[in-house]
Amino acid sequence: MATQSGDNKLKLYSFWRSSCAFRVRIALNLKGIKYEYKAVNLLKGEQSDPDFLKLNPVGFVPVLVDGDFVISDSLAIIMYLEDKFTQRPLLPPDLQKRTINFQVTHIVSSSIQPLQNMTVLSYIGEKVSPDEKLPWVQSAIRKGLTAIEKLLTGQTGRYATGDEIFLADLFLAPQLVAARRFNVDMTEFPLLARLRESYDEVPAIQDASPENQPDSPSRGT
Repeated sequence: MATQSGDNKLKLYSFWRSSCAFRVRIALNLKGIKYEYKAVNLLKGEQSDPDFLKLNPVGFVPVLVDGDFVISDSLAIIMYLEDKFTQRPLLPPDLQKRTINFQVTHIVSSSIQPLQNMTVLSYIGEKVSPDEKLPWVQSAIRKGLTAIEKLLTGQTGRYATGDEIFLADLFLAPQLVAARRFNVDMTEFPLLARLRESYDEVPAIQDASPENQPDSPSRGT
């Protein structure tokens, strides 16, 4: 559903490899919402450009612009989309299932992703040793995935909390891609490994995946 230019009302400022932006792209695809893709090259420091900092002073992607309304933070964006675009709900009606979805969401967004982001890994490489970056990120991912594997035991269907994709899946799918990128041994997590295989078959997730974004190096841009 992404376009590189046009008159679409929604604009998503994104970086192809950002797991946080990946989550939002999945939500937009599931809900069938068209949007304009605005690439922000984190490797070139474009997140620190004055024009971008006017949108998000923290200097992170994603940022969603809906008319004159600007939203940063992936969870805030997704919940905004959930409330505004009621088609294809991203939260289950069952209270306990909804709560499990929020727990998974916060484990990924608070206990894993911040410890694997580019800023932290660059700091470790500069202040400690480049050799310590991979062990650090693998440890952080394993700790979070261990908690999620335990939380979801007995709760899953085809996806994290049943046979439909919900909020937990939006956060898990990109995180499991990151686990692959950082060579985390998934034999420790048979439930999550199975979910990753299921996500690989979902068009809305695959269309949102890093390699399929307009600014991905694999796209020749």
